[in-house]
Order: sequence, then structure tokens, then C-alpha cells
Amino acid sequence: MEVMFMLNIAYIGNGKSTNRYHLPFSSRLPEIVNIQTIYSRSGKSAWPALEGVNYTSNLDDIYKDEAINLVVITTPNPTHYDLAKQTLEAGKNVLVEKPFAETRDQAKELFDLAKEKGLFIQCYQNRRYDSDFLTTQKVIESGVLGDLIDVEIHYDRYNPEFSENSTYSLIDSYTYGLGSHSLDQAISYFGMPDDVHFDTRQILGSGKLNDYFDFDLNYGNLKVAVAGSLMRFEARPSFAIYGKKGVFIKQTKDRQEDHLKLNYTPDEPGFGQDLPEHYGTLTYLDDNGVYHKEAVVSEVGDYRQVYRDIYETIINGKEKVVKDEETLLVMQIMEDGQVDLH
Repeated sequence: MEVMFMLNIAYIGNGKSTNRYHLPFSSRLPEIVNIQTIYSRSGKSAWPALEGVNYTSNLDDIYKDEAINLVVITTPNPTHYDLAKQTLEAGKNVLVEKPFAETRDQAKELFDLAKEKGLFIQCYQNRRYDSDFLTTQKVIESGVLGDLIDVEIHYDRYNPEFSENSTYSLIDSYTYGLGSHSLDQAISYFGMPDDVHFDTRQILGSGKLNDYFDFDLNYGNLKVAVAGSLMRFEARPSFAIYGKKGVFIKQTKDRQEDHLKLNYTPDEPGFGQDLPEHYGTLTYLDDNGVYHKEAVVSEVGDYRQVYRDIYETIINGKEKVVKDEETLLVMQIMEDGQVDLH
């Protein structure tokens, strides 16, 4: 194996994030990925061990291994900034699970340090490869909706017990946990907004979890609303796109996470694919004034693409897909949105 032309990866963290949301994808790219080392404080794992991987409780096994050229940080949210900084100072490229840091200033410091050292650092924004997001892009780019007026991106769940039993924390808030996905989707596709209005709440009262967010990103006459709640007994559509000539509604989200929870793997037939009942509905008037209403077959999402993108940047020198300025804006919006919460 010509490892110098591979992503030789170490994971710092050996919990659900690594084993459910990373390894099922990175381990199925043998042509570009070699998983070398996985660190946890105990050095042991409650998850099945991967053959040929070094499991360790000593970070120096990562930092002093010259072959490792990408370290993925999947530890609890409050540790992301410190570990990312430590890993950059050890001379390693870094991929950081969301949320990237706690504040915009921390994020800027990490990006500046990476540039100073000539290293790669990026936030793991796998939701750019969600099927609902990819399908929505396909519909918009078909032009049948005409000029866009309103875009709504929702990330709703119903978990009042979690809200009731949690206390307020900026970095462990619902905004940072899942709003970071939706904000990144909006900014990655529509670009930098002219201005942002926000409404974030603690529905169960002061001192409780931030369990609601609503951000309006304005682009001239277009408003992109990014919202989510932990208290929605029935979720709003994942995407609702309103144009001058029509509307597209995609009710359900990408299926990859659901399939992972059922122990399906990305190389199994049908993994991540929507069934017809999950397809979005497109309603529009064509150029002849004829009314159409039709189901749109969903695109297939694939989180492996994140690692393909990183390979192209680290090994082949291509531009990063997730831009620093996009992550900085996501951090700024999330941080500003909770300035009055406690």
C-alpha cells in the first residue's frame, strides 16, 4: 500500500460519533483511506474493533506517528477547541466534528494557526451530502420554480424529557448541535447573506437547554429561514422552497442516519435511499400555464464524499469544500443567537 498517497487517519474519540457516523464511511474507501489509530482514554472500545487498527490510550501514538496525516476529533463538544489546537501544534491536519468550537474567536484562532503551520483544518459538515438537501438543489436548479421567494429549512425533533433534564450550555445547545448543520447547508448553497435576524429560546424556561432556534438569512428579496425545535410533536418539512411559479416540499430527512441505527452499512443495497413515500412533492405552473403536481425521486446522499473531498485537498492540493469563512459565519450566527440566554 502506498500510504504516502492515502489519508492515513487517526481518530481521537471512540464513541458513537466515530463508530456510527465516521467509520462506516471512511472504512469503505480503501483506495484513499487507511485507518491507522483510534484513541480513547481507556484504550478500549464498547464497539467492535476494526482489524489492523491500533487502539491506544496514549495521544503520543498519534502525534509522534509521522505516517498519520489526518486526525479526526470526535470527542464531546467542549473538548473540540483544545484538542484541535493541540493537534495542529503537533503538526497534524485536523477534521473536527461539529460544533467546530464554542465561539467565533476560537474558530478564527484555529484557522489562523493552521495557516501559520501550513496545515488543513475543517469542520465535519457531512449534511451537505444529505439526500433531501441534494434533491432540493436539483429542483431549484431545474428552474421550474422560477425566482425564489422563501426557503425554509427545518430540523425538528420531539424530546421534551431531554430538554427538561438538561441545563443551559452554549456549546451543547440545540442550535450548536443541529442548527450548525442547517446553517451550513444554507450558507454553502446561497452564500453569505446580507443580514441575519435571529430568535432563539429556552422553551422550558431560564436555565434549561436552548431547545429552539429560528434564523432568517436575507439575500435581497429572498429569505432563507433556518429553524429547529426539540418540542415539535410533528416535524415541519425538512425543506420548503417557494418560487414565483411553484413550490417544492420535502417532508422527510436523509435516510443514512436511520439506516445506520438499524446496523445497515453503506455498501448494502438500498442504504440511504428514500422509498416513494419519502419523495418530495413539486407543484408548479409551466411556461404555458399548465399545472403540474409530481413526486420527485430523491437523490442519494453519501457521507463518504466528505472524505473524498478532504483527500483531494490534502493529497492533491485542491481548495477546501467547507470554506473557513463559511464556518466562521455559522459560528458567529450561533453565538450571537444565544447572547441573551443563560
